[in-house]
Amino acid sequence: MKIALFDLDYTLLPLDSDHAWGEFTARIGWVDADEFRRRNDVYYAQYQNGTLDIHDYVRFATAATRQAGREQAGQARARFMREVIAPAILPPALALIEGHRAAGEPLAIVTATNEFVTRPIAGALGVPELIAVRLAVDADGWITGEIEGTPSFRAGKVARVGQWLAAQGLRWDDAEITFYSDSRNDLPLLEKAAHPVAVNPDPALREIARQRGWRILDLFG
Repeated sequence: MKIALFDLDYTLLPLDSDHAWGEFTARIGWVDADEFRRRNDVYYAQYQNGTLDIHDYVRFATAATRQAGREQAGQARARFMREVIAPAILPPALALIEGHRAAGEPLAIVTATNEFVTRPIAGALGVPELIAVRLAVDADGWITGEIEGTPSFRAGKVARVGQWLAAQGLRWDDAEITFYSDSRNDLPLLEKAAHPVAVNPDPALREIARQRGWRILDLFG
């Protein structure tokens, strides 16, 4: 079975949705903007260079959302989708997705950004399956800042995709996977895929893709 998997940030979107959500919460006054941006930028640099502690980051990134509560956070997320994400959903990304959909391939987004931020983005992109960082919830069903299960980050993406395949009665050998990503952090899944594609790749991934003869796609020019 041919399957198309997509990273999200800087792959299907020309931005990092997790970082952008943090910037948005600073803009609407949920956090001290200068201090938040300083810490957020440090975490983002760690992500880019492959040193991010995903558990520590998720506690930080969800703190303002947790404090806002379910109703206020939901309203803010809807505004974020309108003001930040909708303008960033561009025709080249939609065309890439549609090409695989038209070929009858199952589609999934596999992202290290948490599901609170990414669930509506996957819906807006028309991708039915989302493999994202699952957020643990308390007795009231609201997020705690901890990660549930294996985070879909680095080698964790391979584990989570394996779980997703198994839930459909498939093994890796049953699937011919095309995986699109921009980041060196996704090397484990790129190496596992039958057809790895470096999309808008960071410098390290671009060089690796050139050395290995992987397809390079500069989706946003």
